[in-house]
Amino acid sequence: MDKQPASSWSIHTRPEIIAKYEIFERVGSGAYADVYRARRISDGLTVALKEIFDYQSAFREIDALSLLHGSPNVVLMHEYFWREDENAVIVLEFLRSDLSAVIRDAKRRKKKGEGGDGFSVGEIKRWMIQILNGVDACHRNLIVHRDLKPGNMLVSDDGVLKLADFGQARILMEPEDEEREGEASREPPEVIPDYVNSSQKGLEGQEQEVLSRDEYFRQVEELKAKQVVRDDTDKDSNVPDGDASCLATCTVSEMDDDFGTNSFAYDEEGLDGGGEGLMTSCVGTRWFRPPELLYGSTMYGLEIDLWSLGCVFAELLSLEPLFPGVSDIDQISRVTNVLGNLNEEVWPGCVDLPDYKSISFAEVESPLGVEGCLPNHSGDVIALLKKLICYDPARRATAVELLSDKYFKEEPLPVPVSELYVPPAMSGPDEEDSPRKWNDYREMDSDSDGFGPVNVKPTSSGFTIEFP
Repeated sequence: MDKQPASSWSIHTRPEIIAKYEIFERVGSGAYADVYRARRISDGLTVALKEIFDYQSAFREIDALSLLHGSPNVVLMHEYFWREDENAVIVLEFLRSDLSAVIRDAKRRKKKGEGGDGFSVGEIKRWMIQILNGVDACHRNLIVHRDLKPGNMLVSDDGVLKLADFGQARILMEPEDEEREGEASREPPEVIPDYVNSSQKGLEGQEQEVLSRDEYFRQVEELKAKQVVRDDTDKDSNVPDGDASCLATCTVSEMDDDFGTNSFAYDEEGLDGGGEGLMTSCVGTRWFRPPELLYGSTMYGLEIDLWSLGCVFAELLSLEPLFPGVSDIDQISRVTNVLGNLNEEVWPGCVDLPDYKSISFAEVESPLGVEGCLPNHSGDVIALLKKLICYDPARRATAVELLSDKYFKEEPLPVPVSELYVPPAMSGPDEEDSPRKWNDYREMDSDSDGFGPVNVKPTSSGFTIEFP
């Protein structure tokens, strides 16, 4: 689908929308969505209207939010409008801030000596519990978000955090379910009634099943061995948005200028690389992208969200991104400098990753380790973080396992949500704290942003890149 101009005003001309909503200013804009603040005429409720220009992104977001309706830490979809030859418009609860703004404000207050060292331990625990509850809701419904980051975690004025922007989400399915669904695509109805007044149902009108913990773990284990997805349309829909943070929505990932679909693997036969039933590796925002995606995997599951979750946790702890890579190669280098070289010992089966043999780094003799990135934090914090920031996806702890971790039960206890500090206004970041400037801070390893000479070797199917 061709990208629509960000200045599109089609939302103002649709009678079924303007009959119910008074539309105000546009509060966010990206390559594939615009977001407007609006007022519901019937009761005066302030809402966000998200106009999505990409069919597949709209379908995924509506599908995921329908399944997750009622989850307290997932943004609420009131209703949506979608007709043939028109953009989808989703009506969401309006939340004026997000976790990235909260982190920026904590960093600003720390610099000015107004907020101590950043967040208190109790605050970090409460933010993490809310994030984990949201991720657990996704994973219990076998939804992989694929773009978890602070900008996609909206925050209400009273401190409630909600996961948002499900435009890249996928719903994992069992093979027999996919076969029953067949090749026919589902057409959205013209208007879906307000979900506040309807029972929790999927788009097919089926009642949503609530998974027990045992069933949840059973399905997760099965999906580790066989990742099957709802559709095979990834290769046409993963052109992410720019850096614009869309309030109440929906920040979509930065534009990625990497080499190809499988990150660095070039094939003379073409760069497609995706097959039926596979997912793309070009998804998510680079700083939060797990190693399996950086190495081009198309057979992954819920575990990719867990790596991203670890990166968010580390940023809450330090107020800095853990791996602020400027390219996918730099991203891999930063991960390697912290965790050491990727090999069969730390991740059995990693040699089968599509791009594993295409990129090699010099031996990292003394990796920094997660503890080296966060030298002033306790052993319990580091132990928890290591359950997420690890190469082998099978070793990453699930959200529900983390919620039971002793870290959240020991003093200091998580503060009440009402005690979380939320910045008084969602103003744009000042120049010094702009996300575009985050990668200018002193790197964890002084050599991590410079590789020296690159050795390119031709192969029978393309070429490989070696770094000293």
